[in-house]
Amino acid sequence: MNTPTQAATDTANPLHCDAVIVGGGPAGLMAAEVLAQAGVAVHLFDAMPSVGRKFLLAGKGGLNLTHSEPHEPFASRYAGRQPQVEPLIQAFGGPEVRAWAQGLGVETFVGTSGRVFPADMKAATLLRAWLQRLRAQGVQFHMRHRWLGWADDDGALRFAAPAGEVRVTARAVVLALGGGSWARLGSDGAWVPLLAQRGVAVAPLRPANCGFDVLRADAPVGETRRAFLQELIGRTPAPAVGWTPHFAERFAGQPFKTVALSFTDSQGRIFSRRGEFVVTATGVEGSLVYAASHLLRDEIKAHGHATFHLDLLPDHSPERVLVEVSHPRGSRSLSSHLKSRLGLDGIKAGILYEHLGKDGMNDPVALAHAIKALPITVVATRPIDEAISTAGGVAFEALDKHLMATAAPGVFCAGEMLDWEAPTGGYLLTASLASGVRAGQGVLRFLAANAC
Repeated sequence: MNTPTQAATDTANPLHCDAVIVGGGPAGLMAAEVLAQAGVAVHLFDAMPSVGRKFLLAGKGGLNLTHSEPHEPFASRYAGRQPQVEPLIQAFGGPEVRAWAQGLGVETFVGTSGRVFPADMKAATLLRAWLQRLRAQGVQFHMRHRWLGWADDDGALRFAAPAGEVRVTARAVVLALGGGSWARLGSDGAWVPLLAQRGVAVAPLRPANCGFDVLRADAPVGETRRAFLQELIGRTPAPAVGWTPHFAERFAGQPFKTVALSFTDSQGRIFSRRGEFVVTATGVEGSLVYAASHLLRDEIKAHGHATFHLDLLPDHSPERVLVEVSHPRGSRSLSSHLKSRLGLDGIKAGILYEHLGKDGMNDPVALAHAIKALPITVVATRPIDEAISTAGGVAFEALDKHLMATAAPGVFCAGEMLDWEAPTGGYLLTASLASGVRAGQGVLRFLAANAC
């Protein structure tokens, strides 16, 4: 068998492996661990100079490993792909993730939100211990090796490496190449045409857990002469996007705290949850928005826009809010009145002025209604490379129950490159790890069934 050094300098004499992992994120590393623990010689290839780059970025503000909620609500977070993802997390879910981390010497704790974190909140500590164990188990890492697909002549895997093109043959391959977000960290979706050419069904990649651009509150309502003429020649005018300059300059980057977001799409699907999100220069992003992003994204695709409602005071009844805003304010300004009676100031008062204008703010009924159900219309997702994750990818229908591609025997797929999505909160990482476990186990079965 050739060494990696020989393989990197001799494309005519490829490296021969039992198992190859392409992609050094959580799913690929977990598949490598399953195989190495079973005594299989594993070679892992990644395009970046080091593995786990998106994993480290995700842990920058505190690594959210998994969630502590019971299995049923946990599984429901995968929405339309729950039937396919649930068997994976049933075998390797939240409790198993915590036990796995503990096995690496990393203690975990449950936060007030139910999310699970390492005791030191750091991704680097866990990744360092994980890589140390994988190397001790014999996993060989080949960095700066970008996968180029399969060779036409002998079906070998092709990699672009610093010393030139490398060819690798393998009895089984796990592809764990990520989705299409954060291209600078390696997840660029370049694998999509490579698998499509192989006959593997791939759904188009779309942003998930993403931000949105809002419709300008002062955008003209109704049909304008310009819009009419554009429609006549078959052009749809682009909507006016973003906050007013005054609101964006004052509040971009600031959070909405203790609010509730509700949305019902045209199919009758309902979302309602409390939480926080952030105003951006052109719209909204953050955990509460991410949780509803799949519904908002799909509604925009179907109808060009989506309107959710924001309850700025979810602990106050509509009746109480109306009483307080109608209370005589004497010589006090409206801003002082809202702050003293309802605690409304800052960004919450700012969004009311943005939406209602001066006249609406002086109408107690309109103001009370806006405080409890402020409509915010979003018209576009932010670019896919800004998204936390992506939807779309390799269709589960193109895979068997062990995540092997039916059109490419011996090729398994895992992680975010599969066609599923979930909100933030530990669900993304748990399912990625669980799919790596399933793919690794699938490779073991395949190698046993096709022993030389």
